[in-house]
Amino acid sequence: MSTLLEKHIIELLQERNEKAISLLYEHYGDTLYGVALKVVRDEELAQDVLQESFVKIWKKSDSYDATKAKLFTWLFRITRNSAIDKLRSLSTKSDKEIQMDVSDVYNLGIDSIRPEFMDVKENLEKIELKYHVVLDALFFQGMTQQEASDELDIPLGTIKSRLKIGLRELKKIYEVPSMLLLPVLSIMT
Repeated sequence: MSTLLEKHIIELLQERNEKAISLLYEHYGDTLYGVALKVVRDEELAQDVLQESFVKIWKKSDSYDATKAKLFTWLFRITRNSAIDKLRSLSTKSDKEIQMDVSDVYNLGIDSIRPEFMDVKENLEKIELKYHVVLDALFFQGMTQQEASDELDIPLGTIKSRLKIGLRELKKIYEVPSMLLLPVLSIMT
């Protein structure tokens, strides 16, 4: 149920009235700053994220659909995703600054690489779509279970069940059949 203030802000956003941004900042700015700060853990970065979020909110104002999410949920997602994007861009930038010939970070021994797990995304295609969609949302899109429930319009309990079953199905793909181990076991005994 939207409050009168939320409805007013939504109307202003849809009319592209700049007063909407000042009302959003006045009523949601501190909370959204807190969301950004929790993700980036730096006050200056959080301020940048908040500003970028308000720009995105303004640009995407015509895409807001009150039937899909409450205003705060929509604002929260934009801010949280902006914060995550900011961290990723900083991480990518710092990765490029590492001197590959000086660093031995990437000199991993063969034992630390599990090639059978490097194709998880491809193997996700092998399980039923209803499990695939949930695992993709949770692990590759970075959603929480509640966000996946909201986004996919699936009850939270069903999300949890599909996660458990989907992981079990993926595990079956990666398990070595016991009959392939028989020659190894016969040598050992």
